[in-house]
Amino acid sequence: MAKGTGKVLAQNKKASHDYFIEETFEAGMVLQGTEIKSIRAGKVQLKDSYVQIRRGEAWISNMHISPYDQGNRFNHDPLRVRKLLLHKKQINELLGAVKRDGYTIVPLKMYIKDGYAKLLIGLGKGKKDYDKRADMRKKEAKREMERVFKAKNQ
Repeated sequence: MAKGTGKVLAQNKKASHDYFIEETFEAGMVLQGTEIKSIRAGKVQLKDSYVQIRRGEAWISNMHISPYDQGNRFNHDPLRVRKLLLHKKQINELLGAVKRDGYTIVPLKMYIKDGYAKLLIGLGKGKKDYDKRADMRKKEAKREMERVFKAKNQ
C-alpha cells in the first residue's frame, strides 16, 4: 500500500494552502485508552496541530481527538501531546531541515492502514501572500476550463 492511502479520517486542508509541501513521511502514534476508538469514529481534528522535535523524538501538539462516548472515566485529554513513531534517520532529516532551511513540519492527514492509525506529515516551507493568490488564480482558471469543456461536450 502506498504512503498516504487507507481510510482517511481527518485532513488538514489548510496545510496545502499555507505551505509548499516538499516531502512527506508516514508516522505512527502512541495512543492511550479509548483514543483509537474515537479516531476510528472519525472524531479527529488536525486544523491547528503542529509537530515538534524534542530530545530526539517527534511530538504532535494541538491535535484534537474527542473523548469516546462510552469511555466514561477511561477517557483521555483531547488536546494532550502525543508521541509520533518515526525512524531515527527520518527524525534527523526533519530536524536538519527545520533548523537549517526554515522548514516547518505539518500534519497533513490521518488514516487507518492495516488496522493502525497513521499520520502523514509533510516538510513544508511557508507560502507568501502572493504565492497563495497565484495558486487561487490557477485553481480558478482550471475550474473555468473544465466548465467550458463540459459545456462544449454537452
